[in-house]
Amino acid sequence: MVATPSSDAVGPTPSPSARAGEAASVSFGQYPPARRTILHLSDTHLLAANRPLAGRFDTAANLRRTLEAAEATGIRPDAIVFTGDLTDLGEPEAYALLREAVEPVAARLDAPVVWVAGNHDERPALRRDLLGLPPTEEPVTGVWDLDGLRVVALDSTVPGWHHGDLDAAQLEWLAGVLSAPAPLGTLLALHHPPLPSHVPLFDILELRDQGRLADVIAGTDVRAILAGHLHYSTSGTFAGVPVSVAAATCYTMNLARPAVEVNGMDAGQSFHLVHVYDDTITHAVVPVVDAPTGDFFSAEWVQRMSRLTPAERLEAFSRKPPR
Repeated sequence: MVATPSSDAVGPTPSPSARAGEAASVSFGQYPPARRTILHLSDTHLLAANRPLAGRFDTAANLRRTLEAAEATGIRPDAIVFTGDLTDLGEPEAYALLREAVEPVAARLDAPVVWVAGNHDERPALRRDLLGLPPTEEPVTGVWDLDGLRVVALDSTVPGWHHGDLDAAQLEWLAGVLSAPAPLGTLLALHHPPLPSHVPLFDILELRDQGRLADVIAGTDVRAILAGHLHYSTSGTFAGVPVSVAAATCYTMNLARPAVEVNGMDAGQSFHLVHVYDDTITHAVVPVVDAPTGDFFSAEWVQRMSRLTPAERLEAFSRKPPR
């Protein structure tokens, strides 16, 4: 995996390997193992000195639980993507806390980290204290080549505002990147999703002038868009491209309440596992919960099934018992 040096892409760059099949090489159906796997997290909202967010949310502890849950899956992702609002106030110390939490996990998983700017971030501090770049107001963008799968990080933030936008220069840069297709296609990562939200407050803070982005990606090899911002998991399509929004690690929106009353709760945190196949991409929502689970489908069970022929597996697991 090589991070393209012509961009702001930074992070560990592990050597190429058939990583997608390392954790789940057994396939019992018609699909082979995924070509690439992405760990998608969003909206960590860390604060300096780990002050409670809104006086109640322990964002550092929630991030730690999320990373522990992701690592416990046993999957070695090809990249870890954080789609913005990395800190809540753009504080230098908060970016340092984020690095301290994430970099050891990324090193153990041997995966590069794709940092995406969100509206709660501040570009100068993010660039200097997280990416080691000059502390300017330049958009935080990057390109990663994951053995043929291209990941492009966009910066939809507008300095001084919470809504999203992509200026003409960034769209021109994106068009240049997409002018040549990648062997396994392209994933775009940005903070503000190009999707409608039934929660009114997010309509105010949406990505503006989305038609310009649609024009740039039309006819290109963009296969999926990863985003955050909403603090709840959702999905849709934009310009014919699937869009997947990861819920926040800090707190999530309680969608069980009426849309005009939706507020944050310290529950429902999750991350996404993005599996890239030749003909499709899946986005699995993985809840971060402390709950007992059954152990019927154990590693031993999987090994036992793997020793059977396809017909024997169908007989053993698919046939209903006689009534």
